[in-house]
Amino acid sequence: MEGYSGTAGKNLRRRLLRKMFVLGPGFVQKRGTGNLVTMHMEGIRRIENYISLFGSKTISILIIPPMIFIYALFLDWKSAITMFLALPVIVAFMLLLGQVARSRASKRYQSYRILNNHFVDSLRGLETLKLLGLSTSYAKTIGQMSENYRKATMGTLTVAFMSGFALDFFATLSVAVIALFLGLRLLDGTLLLAPALTMLILTPEYFAPIRDFGGDYHATLDGKKALDDIQAVLGMPVLSDSLTEQHIAHWTDSARLVITDVTVGEARLDGVESAPHRLEKLSFSHKGWGKIGVIGASGAGKSTLIELLGGFITPATGEIQLSGAPMAHLRRPDWQKQVIYIPQHPYIFQATLGDNIRFYTPHATDEHVRHAAHKAGLDELLDALPKGLNEMLGEGWRELSGGEEQRVALARAFLDNERRILLFDEPTAHIDIETEYELKKSMLDLMQSRLVFFATHRLHWLSEMDWVLLLHKGRIVAQGRPEELLMHQACQSLIYDDRETMSGNA
Repeated sequence: MEGYSGTAGKNLRRRLLRKMFVLGPGFVQKRGTGNLVTMHMEGIRRIENYISLFGSKTISILIIPPMIFIYALFLDWKSAITMFLALPVIVAFMLLLGQVARSRASKRYQSYRILNNHFVDSLRGLETLKLLGLSTSYAKTIGQMSENYRKATMGTLTVAFMSGFALDFFATLSVAVIALFLGLRLLDGTLLLAPALTMLILTPEYFAPIRDFGGDYHATLDGKKALDDIQAVLGMPVLSDSLTEQHIAHWTDSARLVITDVTVGEARLDGVESAPHRLEKLSFSHKGWGKIGVIGASGAGKSTLIELLGGFITPATGEIQLSGAPMAHLRRPDWQKQVIYIPQHPYIFQATLGDNIRFYTPHATDEHVRHAAHKAGLDELLDALPKGLNEMLGEGWRELSGGEEQRVALARAFLDNERRILLFDEPTAHIDIETEYELKKSMLDLMQSRLVFFATHRLHWLSEMDWVLLLHKGRIVAQGRPEELLMHQACQSLIYDDRETMSGNA
């Protein structure tokens, strides 16, 4: 059974990971990273325990008591009937207390997930919390979540102990009653010693599987709850493009993207509630290569637009066309295989530097990887690493600065000459101005002969763009060439904020 539970856990983990990739980052943001990590790691481990214990105990209940009862009927039918009548009483109490335990365990598991979400979020934002002087107050929040989890755990354990006591009490009472009647019948000579001793030995074994099942039932409640949650995620619908099934050709200089009256925020690809920053009645088009800047204040919808173009979310209304072919959304493998996505915080995997650069092209040679690293300005980092491309990075190994992480992301893009669509989601938002200017030349070289969407709040990039979309509260309030938008009132406000940011960093 342990081998089967291990195999089932591996298959379930694989299916859950695949589903999370399909649902996209919007689903992860909604559910919380800590929650999903708990579900994927701790939840599946408890499911394996649930399968292992529940399966074996269920088989024992279905086989052992019936066999003992049938044998007891031929040995001493009166004692067999007594055992049979005692069984429903024990099962009734087990079901009654099991319902209470299930409710308590559900609350406990919910508290555990909330605690994990708060813990992961606090680790991510610890530096920011310290800078804002909020680390102490946030520690109190974590402490309160921990206390709630402790109370929920103690409540579950209380019910589990009560249930165990009730099962032991009624099982022991039933054995005692049968032993009493066996003794009385031995005294009056209506029963022989051998059958009486046999029944006395078999009676505890008759109730043992039920007692074991009741005890292990509480140990597997978390696994049952985790299994329900994972099944709910696996059962989430994924929208398909019913408008067209034709193949999307590679983006070329003659290809055209048209977005008309697209609204985002009500129907999400993952089925969760709408995002706080929406896109409303979005319309624009572009043909062939070019650099499109996406600007706007924080919360204007820049990241949402990038997610839409990457196929991570789906529009509620509106129309998307690729070279005249209508698309319900851009969650299409043949579209996403053409996209390179460079976010604010590129993820560095627990792998070598070379393997991290090979993210889009896993079979690239070391020579090509070094060439891409050189273009991205990683020569200094390579010289500093003792093992060069074979140096381990990521959690528990060598950590990179924000600028180095961005250079690794650029190297990934330089290494892939097939993908011609670049999506930048404020890639320089969390690095200093000096590092940004060092990266700028490499980034501009990367944008040549590609379709580029560059979301940023730093307006010195405007002069490098061919076309600019100015967003405000989810709407395109202006679009055009950079020199045309510089006089727009909303753009003037952004210029002032950008100067304040640059002077602050200086």
